[in-house]
Amino acid sequence: MLKVIITGTNGFVGQGALLECLKSPKVEKILSVTRKSLYRQHDKLKEFIIPNFKDFKEKDEHLQGYNCCIYCATKRNVNVTEEEYREFTHDIPIHFAKALGENKDMTFIYVSGAGTNSNSKYMWSRVKGETENELLKMKGNEFKDVYCIRPALMKHSSEQQNVSGMQKFYSIFYWINRPFGAANLIEEVGKTFIQLGLNGYEKEILDPNDIKICSEKYDKLIAK
Repeated sequence: MLKVIITGTNGFVGQGALLECLKSPKVEKILSVTRKSLYRQHDKLKEFIIPNFKDFKEKDEHLQGYNCCIYCATKRNVNVTEEEYREFTHDIPIHFAKALGENKDMTFIYVSGAGTNSNSKYMWSRVKGETENELLKMKGNEFKDVYCIRPALMKHSSEQQNVSGMQKFYSIFYWINRPFGAANLIEEVGKTFIQLGLNGYEKEILDPNDIKICSEKYDKLIAK
């Protein structure tokens, strides 16, 4: 059974992860780590509100007793300097991973994005790639497993709240991009998180097609 930490649960991907974990019989408990309350109650769900993730200490007591972490907190790369983007997209995720402490039962999942590349000329792509590289080094050391998810276009769920107009607009193109392996349902992404926590995957970095495969494996597991 999974005991899951999710960050960014007020955001699009984090909310999708939370909804699937709440529904899953394979998830025992959930800790939502967020900057503002979800105003949601569920027997599985516990909330920890912290304005600044950098306030977590190394091996922080609030983050112990879990075996899966889904790191969804992110920042748009619009109208920000590289220094600002790097702090939120690199420094804080690495700090948070260290706050979990050494845990040989932990699967750490980082939500990155399609086009991520540490050698890219594009700032956002390069910074996310550097974050991926540092987190992947923690596999077999601090954590049991580390995975980086690179979704592209994602179609929202009818269960999601406060979906932005931009996200709804992107969803229009779901059926166009799906045949080319460049789109997922947000439910598939959420199921992939759980499948990785339970059974892992042969690749450390997952693209939209890998997300589809993992989601299908999870559905088969639940159907047994």
